[in-house]
Amino acid sequence: MAVHTVKQIMESLRRRESKPSEWAEASLARIRALDERIGAFLHVDEAGALEAARRLDGETPNHPLFGIPYALKDNLCTEGIPTTAASRILEGYVPPYSATVADKLRQAGGVLVGKTNLDEFAMGSSTENSAYKKTRNPYNPACVPGGSSGGSAAAVAAGMVPYALGSDTGGSIRQPASFCGVVGLKPTYGRVSRYGLIAFASSLDQIGPFTRTAEDAAYVLQAISGHDPLDSTSAPEPVDDFVSGLDRGVKGLRIGVVRDLSQEGLDPEVGRLVEAAIATLEGAGAEVVEVSLPHMHYAVATYYLIAPAEASSNLARYDGVRYGKRVSGDSLIDMYERTRSEGFGIEVKRRIMIGTYALSSGYYDAYYLRAQKMRTLIREDYQKAFETCDVIATPTAPTPAFRLGEKVDDPLQMYLNDIYTIPANLAGLPGISVPCGLTEAGLPVGLQLVGRAFDEKTLLAAAHAYEQLRGFEMPLPGVEQ
Repeated sequence: MAVHTVKQIMESLRRRESKPSEWAEASLARIRALDERIGAFLHVDEAGALEAARRLDGETPNHPLFGIPYALKDNLCTEGIPTTAASRILEGYVPPYSATVADKLRQAGGVLVGKTNLDEFAMGSSTENSAYKKTRNPYNPACVPGGSSGGSAAAVAAGMVPYALGSDTGGSIRQPASFCGVVGLKPTYGRVSRYGLIAFASSLDQIGPFTRTAEDAAYVLQAISGHDPLDSTSAPEPVDDFVSGLDRGVKGLRIGVVRDLSQEGLDPEVGRLVEAAIATLEGAGAEVVEVSLPHMHYAVATYYLIAPAEASSNLARYDGVRYGKRVSGDSLIDMYERTRSEGFGIEVKRRIMIGTYALSSGYYDAYYLRAQKMRTLIREDYQKAFETCDVIATPTAPTPAFRLGEKVDDPLQMYLNDIYTIPANLAGLPGISVPCGLTEAGLPVGLQLVGRAFDEKTLLAAAHAYEQLRGFEMPLPGVEQ
C-alpha cells in the first residue's frame, strides 16, 4: 500500500482525483491491516470517521487539511469519544467537550480516525507505561517507538495516518519522532492552545504535530496555532505563514553547535549521522558556529523536580469523587487511597511521590525553588546563544530506539533518554526533529533543531532545506514487509 503525505492528499482532493471518504477508508484499512502488530491506537472511531468524510465528499476543499484523516494522542479531549490518557483511572471516560486543537482541525475539515496510545498521563519515554497496551516501533517491532507520544509517531511512520498530534513536556514529540523516522515539531510554549489537553506539567506541556515531512508540519501548525481565550497561557502572538517561507534555503543561516555538550551516553552512530547532517547544511551555505549552554548538564535534574511537582498538583483531581474510576472504601480517605492505588500505574505513582516530596514543607526551597532558579539560568543560556546563531543543532536522542523492556525497570536510564530535548521545554522554545538517516541495524536517527521563541518559521525552513539536501528518502518501515 502506498503511503501519502498531507500535501499529496491535499493536491489530489483539490484536483478532484479523489474524495475524502476514499482517504478515510484507506486509512482505516491500513489500521486494520497493521495495528494488531504495532498497537498504535487505543480507540478507532471507524463509524464517526466515515460519516464525517462522506459529509465532505460533495464539498469544495477550502483548507489545506480538508478531508485528510488524522489521529490524536489520547490525552487530548474529544467530545463523545473516549479519552483515557492511557490510565485505568480514566477508563471509559468520555469528555463533554473537545480540546481547542481538535475543534480547529474539525473546522478545517480534518477527519479524525482515532486516539493513539501513550505513556500513562504522558509520563514516560517508551510508551511502555500505558495501562492498556505496549506500542511497537514500525521499523523493528522488538523496539519501542519512544514516548510519551509513541502511538502518534508509530501511526504516522506506518502510514496509518498522514499526520497526528502529540504533546511534548520534556521531549514527548521529538524523541518518538526520532525513533520512528518521522518529523516531530514542539512549538513554542503558548503558540498552540493547551485547552482540553489532560495536564501533566502545565508550565511545560505543548501540543504539536507528527508528519512525514517538514512541509506537512507547517500545514498542520498553521491550522492549530493561535491565541485562545480558553487557555490563560496561550500567547497573543500573530500566527506566521509557516508554509510561504519554506523554500528560502539555508544560505547565511547560522547553526549553533554546543561545544560543552556531554558525549556521555551518546551512541557513536547517532553522533556520526547528526554530524553528517550538520555538515550537509554547512555545505549548502549555512554557517556553523560554536555556542555554549553551560547549564544544560543540570536540565534533567531540574526537569525531574519541576515536572513531578506540577504533576502531583494536577493529578490531585483524580480522587474518585467527580469523574473517572472510583473504588469504594470504609471512609472518604480509604476511598481516595483505594481509587488512586488501583487507578494509577507505577510510573505515575513514582512521579506523584517525587513531586509531593519536592513541594513539602522544609524541602520546597531546597528542591523546587532551586530548580526554578536553574530553569531561569537555562533560559538565559539560550538567549545568549541566540545572539550568535539562528538555530541550535543537537541529536534528538542519545541513542536509536531501544528494545522493549530494556529500560523499563531502570527509571534513571529512561529519564536520561530525554537529555537533549528537555532544555527546550524548560526554556519554552520550539524544537523540531527531522530524520537524518538509519543505523546499520536499520533504526532511524533524528537531528534536532531548536529555535528562538515563536520562530518556528526558521526551524521549518531549515528542516525542509535539509530534507531536500540529505540525498535520501526515509524508507518505509519493516512492518510493510
